[in-house]
Amino acid sequence: MERFFSKLDLREIKIGTEASFPPEEGYQESPRSGGQAGGQKRRSEVLKVSARSRPSAVAGAIAGVVREVGRAEVQAIGAGAANQAIKAVAIARDYLAESGIDAVCLPSFITVTIGNEDRTAIRLIVEPR
Repeated sequence: MERFFSKLDLREIKIGTEASFPPEEGYQESPRSGGQAGGQKRRSEVLKVSARSRPSAVAGAIAGVVREVGRAEVQAIGAGAANQAIKAVAIARDYLAESGIDAVCLPSFITVTIGNEDRTAIRLIVEPR
């Protein structure tokens, strides 16, 4: 299920259960770290962050997804997007702490192919400790 927020504050945040950026023709994703132990991949909500995303809006989305699903995945391509994503995770930890949830962030790199071009993205998994 993919949800797109239309409000101005959330216009750059895309949430879905896809494990990649928007599914396109010829799109592939491969983890650099070799994946999770045991070969199992846990499903989580994916939030795609851009350089123009507001960290407080993304943080609210992260906190909501962690509360609902138990785990959120934040993906960003580029330095500006990674900067906004890291700030959002820090803010989300405070939001979740108010609810008694001690969240942790697990960073990793992934390689995504959009069209015929490989791009490196950062993936931040946010889940309760």
